[in-house]
Amino acid sequence: MPLKSILIFGSGRSAPSLIKFLAEESARQDWKIIIADKDILLAKKYILGYTACNVISIDIKDEQKRDELVSKSDVVLSMVPVRFHSLVLQSCLKYKVNMITPSYRSKEMLAMDSEINASGILVLNEMGLDPGIDHMSAMKVIDQIRNDGNELTAFESFTGGLMAPGYDENPWQYKFTWNPRNVVLAGQGGAVRFLHNGKHKYIPYTKLFRRTEPIDIEGYGTFEGYANRDSLDYLDKYGLNDLSTIYRGTLRRPGFCRAWDLFVQLGVTDDTYIVEDSESMTFREFINSFLPYNPTDSVELKLMQYLKIDHDSGLMEKLQSLNMFSNEIIGIKNATPAKILEHILKKSWTMNPDDKDMIVMWHKFFYQDQTHKCYQKTSSLVALGDDSSHTAMAKTVGVPMGIAAKLVLTEKIKLTGLQLPVKKEIYEPVLKELYEFGIEFKEQTISKDDAYENQPIF
Repeated sequence: MPLKSILIFGSGRSAPSLIKFLAEESARQDWKIIIADKDILLAKKYILGYTACNVISIDIKDEQKRDELVSKSDVVLSMVPVRFHSLVLQSCLKYKVNMITPSYRSKEMLAMDSEINASGILVLNEMGLDPGIDHMSAMKVIDQIRNDGNELTAFESFTGGLMAPGYDENPWQYKFTWNPRNVVLAGQGGAVRFLHNGKHKYIPYTKLFRRTEPIDIEGYGTFEGYANRDSLDYLDKYGLNDLSTIYRGTLRRPGFCRAWDLFVQLGVTDDTYIVEDSESMTFREFINSFLPYNPTDSVELKLMQYLKIDHDSGLMEKLQSLNMFSNEIIGIKNATPAKILEHILKKSWTMNPDDKDMIVMWHKFFYQDQTHKCYQKTSSLVALGDDSSHTAMAKTVGVPMGIAAKLVLTEKIKLTGLQLPVKKEIYEPVLKELYEFGIEFKEQTISKDDAYENQPIF
């Protein structure tokens, strides 16, 4: 009987944990793993000591080479940028091979829904952290609440990738643990929507980082959450169309959002136009290019006056910690303001080799029983990374992908079609195995007769 083969397209930041999980599982199951990427240097580092793994160089746009690899595989894990998932899917459909991705289900994927159903394969999207673990952990509680005959009335969910305690020494208490570009562009693309007490609510981008909610996680202190994406998308995903309140957001440490709002108000998160002569401009000149002219005032003073920054607010300390008033040359041609800001931030926010990160996820559910007694249930996760390669982010994105691949290959998941991990057949075995990796949620339920009055006003 031929060996079962796992094909991984892409070897980005989540690759170390994914490869480690599948390589150790392959040693028990006698599977083989192929990692295909344009840049194979990192992938080769990740497979050291794992004899079941091989690395192949490929341009994902090369249809012939892509088809050749997919045709010899039993399951494909697509870790490439989301715009390339549809190319991988075309090959998977051609050879009827199951496919798993950690990315949000795209319009291109939805447009191929009928073709996917006709092929009889499984295409499982949103199988990472957020989206992924957030879906599974939320649906577990939601299904429990409903199965007990209770009525869910409100749902909040927040996730954050941050630095672990002891490694959050800079004034922002933050470094990049995932794609820096996504951090810089967070919240853009239209007003954020959510539902509160049956009413649609909107937060424009220019106000997004001033509308935050404090959240306490036992043992880890206080965080602040800001709204993320369109919360209303989850009403259908979770089967919550009768819900009166739903709100999803991102977690940061207190003070981060107020400081980030300075970048938004200044305009340096804009990605829609090119800054002239960006390659020869200094960091200081870049900031000054957004400020009113004054022949005598310094860039720092003009910025404080323009954005109404108080001397004792601590905001200037955060900005100065980024070295953004220095005379260092940007050195990037035809860069947008957002690209320049990303470049500046990476200088200060790139993790050191021994740094450890932290994933924090927090859900809150309001529900009432058949006697109309009200309850509040919270479910929280804190996961810590090992170092700057084997991060908590990599673990919580990569390991769910690996578990899903194993369950598909061992026929524990038999679903077909375009799926999300919101069904018990998926979330129950995945969460059970994640628990063995220390990815564990802590739950607490309290009786709350005045729960409705205590719902936050966002």
